[in-house]
Order: sequence, then structure tokens, then C-alpha cells
Amino acid sequence: MNDDLEPTNQSDTQGDAAFRAPDALLKAQELANLLDSAVKIPFIGIRVGLDFLVGLIPIIGDSIMLLSSFRIVYLGHKLGLPDALKYKMVRNALFDYLLGFVPILGDIVDIFFKANQRNVRIMEQWWVSENKAEIDAMQAKMLKQWEAQQLADKSQDS
Repeated sequence: MNDDLEPTNQSDTQGDAAFRAPDALLKAQELANLLDSAVKIPFIGIRVGLDFLVGLIPIIGDSIMLLSSFRIVYLGHKLGLPDALKYKMVRNALFDYLLGFVPILGDIVDIFFKANQRNVRIMEQWWVSENKAEIDAMQAKMLKQWEAQQLADKSQDS
């Protein structure tokens, strides 16, 4: 079993613990949602986050949001992400930062270029690929349990 998998409080009928993503990935997901999609703009329906709102403050706002974006990169590092993927994440964060220096157009593009959510997707895809065997085994086990429950429910109805 991979050390990145952490048991949850839920347990199945055999007493084995189910697994969830590691805390670093979950924290990165929460932060990315806060930075990129926390608020829905009324009447338009587009979601923006603190990155867009604070980024409206010239230079200082974008600099603060860059540091927040680097927090996600750090969480990827803590998770054990390979250097090539960390560099890609840094590139996304810097691109988002540099967009902030382009008046009006940079702010508009920032609405649609969600660097933090892109970076979390990089982390998620890597983590799933690294833990595919464990995830598949857990999924197969849960499917068998579900099938057994369906058969039990069906026999009780008859």
C-alpha cells in the first residue's frame, strides 16, 4: 500500500478502511477553488476567485496572488511531484502573474485562465497515476460490496 493513501473514518463491512487523497492535495484543491472560483458574478454566471478580485489592485494584488499560487506549488512539492511537473506549475503561476501587468485585457484573461485549478489538475493526474493500482483495487472491492448489497436487498424484497 502506498504511504500517500490515508485512511478515512469510514470503514466497510470487512473492517478495512477506505482511502482518500492525501491532505496536501486536498488543501491545494481548497486553495485553488478559493483563488479561482469562490464567487459567482451575478447575472453573468462566471465564477471568479480572490486571484481575480485582489489582482485588480495593480502590482501588489498580483504579487500577493503569486505567493498564494506558489503555496499550491509547495503543496505539490510536499506531495512528491516530479520536478518537471513543478516547473510546469511555476510556469502557469508566472504566466498568470504576468497577465496582471496588462491593463484591462490581463484582468479579462485572468477570469478564464485559472492557473491554480490547472496546477491542481496536474497534481491530481499525477497522484492518480501513481496510485492507480490501489485505487482500482479499492474500486473493485466497493463494487463487489455494492453488488452483494443489491443481491441481499433483492432477496429481501422477494
